[in-house]
Amino acid sequence: MHENTLILIEVGALLLGMSLLGRLALRIGISPIPLYLIAGLAFGNGGLLSLEASTEFFEIGSEIGVILLLALLGLEYTASELFTNLKHSRMAGLLDAALNALPGAAFALLLGWGPAAAVALAGITWVSSSGVIAKVLRDLGRLANRETPVVLAVLVIEDLAMAFYLPVLSALVIGVSLVQGAVTVAIAVAVVCLILYVALRHGHRVSRIFTPDHAEPLLLGVLGLTMLVAGLAAQVNVSAAVGAFLVGIALSGQVAHNAGQVLTPLRDLFAAVFFVFFGLATDATKLPAVILPALILAIVTMATKVLTGYLAARSAGVAVPGRWRAGLALTPRGEFSIVIAGLAVSAGIEPQLAPLATAYVLITVVVGPFLARIPDSTWFKLATRPSGAAGARPATGA
Repeated sequence: MHENTLILIEVGALLLGMSLLGRLALRIGISPIPLYLIAGLAFGNGGLLSLEASTEFFEIGSEIGVILLLALLGLEYTASELFTNLKHSRMAGLLDAALNALPGAAFALLLGWGPAAAVALAGITWVSSSGVIAKVLRDLGRLANRETPVVLAVLVIEDLAMAFYLPVLSALVIGVSLVQGAVTVAIAVAVVCLILYVALRHGHRVSRIFTPDHAEPLLLGVLGLTMLVAGLAAQVNVSAAVGAFLVGIALSGQVAHNAGQVLTPLRDLFAAVFFVFFGLATDATKLPAVILPALILAIVTMATKVLTGYLAARSAGVAVPGRWRAGLALTPRGEFSIVIAGLAVSAGIEPQLAPLATAYVLITVVVGPFLARIPDSTWFKLATRPSGAAGARPATGA
């Protein structure tokens, strides 16, 4: 069979299956993310049937999915709102690093993996998954909630911090000189500052490039600019997701509103592909050996991430239900954790780090969407209702 024909068959069959899984998730009232991941595991390495021909398609599609998820989140907010949230969330970013990176580093040292592996595992447990969380917030209808800007500020700070962290990790595990590492960090910081400056000061001019009245050129233009900036950002070791998010922030007015409408179907498609590819890229046969330590690490660091979100939302004046929503929404780890593990393992640091990171991320990605739904349950609303508010109906946007 011709390879292109096989790709069409594999992609078509998997997309059809994902549609059925999505309907099942809606029927039973859960996020479809865990079902997409399980589908990927079933047809990935060590699964029931390996889909080798279409792996490259899903890999590229997964990158586009993360970019679109963050770009459309950016369209929901203005540059001034982003600047205000980042300024108010500085302490939350420091708290996030302390509460979530230190447990990973300590865990690696307890396993006897050494300082380089400790730095790598610290990054794996520190950074939440922007892609997963963006989809969860959208699925649960929380984009307009008061705690959502706090969640986004934490995610953006984490992704920006990766501009510093990844070059430092590379210097440790690959042996890059301090001078080379410093140059890489300086370039990354300069690019982030440039993108932020354009988004904050000249976003209205960027919007004038596009016409909001015609869907096709608007779709092509905004998608093209988003992918271009994301690619340039990734080239200098800045998160492509950060670049895409800041493009969304830069756009405003009717352009932003209409761009969100035309890009939404593409986002839905490629976001689903992102989660399936994560499962496809996971070797299911290596997971049983590391499932127990990964579970322990996941329990500890999901708890610390909940505490991070709760405290960050409290400092922003969000009510108690919103604090819990913020904390529980931040629990999934994802794309960056896998990148960090791959970088460390390719340098020969610790072979067990990759399967541990995979099992850890899989646990948090599967459990995270379920945890995020807990604050919407009646029993939780009653438990977190302020004293003296008996009989009052809990506010959904607190």
